[in-house]
Amino acid sequence: MPSPVRAISVLRIVIAGGGTGGHLYPGIAVAREAVGDGAEVLFIGAEDGIEARVLPREGFNLKTIRAGRFMGMGTFGRLRTVALMPSGVSASAGVMKSFRPGVVLGVGGYASFPAVAAAKLMGLPVVIQEQNAYPGVTNRLLGKVADTVALGFREAENFFPRGKSVFTGNPIRAELLKADREKALTEFGLGADRATVLVFGGSAGAHRINKGMTDAIRRMGALKDKVQFIHQTGEKDMGMVEAAYKVAGFKAKALPFIYDMAGAYACASLVVCRAGALTLAEVTALGKPAILIPYPHAAHNHQEVNARVLERSGAARVIPDPEASGVRLAEEVTALLGDEDALLGMAGRSLSLGRADAARRVYDICKGLARGH
Repeated sequence: MPSPVRAISVLRIVIAGGGTGGHLYPGIAVAREAVGDGAEVLFIGAEDGIEARVLPREGFNLKTIRAGRFMGMGTFGRLRTVALMPSGVSASAGVMKSFRPGVVLGVGGYASFPAVAAAKLMGLPVVIQEQNAYPGVTNRLLGKVADTVALGFREAENFFPRGKSVFTGNPIRAELLKADREKALTEFGLGADRATVLVFGGSAGAHRINKGMTDAIRRMGALKDKVQFIHQTGEKDMGMVEAAYKVAGFKAKALPFIYDMAGAYACASLVVCRAGALTLAEVTALGKPAILIPYPHAAHNHQEVNARVLERSGAARVIPDPEASGVRLAEEVTALLGDEDALLGMAGRSLSLGRADAARRVYDICKGLARGH
């Protein structure tokens, strides 16, 4: 007599939010963990968010909803956001009725709010992933109704109801941990006999950092045979930055955009960068010492709040954006590269803050809630 066939239940997860890479890419990291474990993932995002461009290339399904934003908007824009909310909640509920998720993960951003609201109305368990030490408006509100809040920084705990928060770290791409340094140096056209400084702003570059570093290298001539650079410039400053390294006599690879960030990090002895939550998650997971120049116009100044966490731990030095002159950068870079013990100490403290397994931790929370539900 044939044995009975047992139905196998597949875990389904909705990941809601986006709008910026800082919100979206942690969600993608968790999604990859989920898919690797046999789960099915569907993203809900905004029609005009970065998710509409990125997720199809990453191989994930996306359902878009109409959603407005509050931050940076005037009165009319905020009223429009409120007016769109019912349709966003309704559309999200329709998606969930069709997909039948066991749990919903909100990663922040304006599309997260209607999707998570719909999930709560439908009685679904909700996890919120907060990337920053100072939480955004959406996650502060949603944290009140979420079942669990997964924190990228312990310092965010006080913004959420007691007992709901779990420190997981911020999810990063697994491939960042697997790069080969020697191979990467060869591909960037650099040598293994020099210290390498990795410089980058956001995906479009950071003019303040570009100007500061091009001025700094003119003051660092004594290091030109000992130090080399990988520098993500953005499109606008590419020519200026490339020419500056050439004139100063430094070996450097300047690029408008670094596609191989895993390789760039593997090469780096020191990182000079902004202080977005995702960037700091990568820097600490890889144990890189850093000079952080927080973006001064970030909402609630959250980049400086993030940066100061690393500074207090001795993992980084912080230069406020208005002070990021060539003189200051030259002093800081020269001092650190000339003190191997200081660099090693910063690297160790950076690694102690990192959570390379954060994506798995967040996924396990989602899986546990789905099973309980």
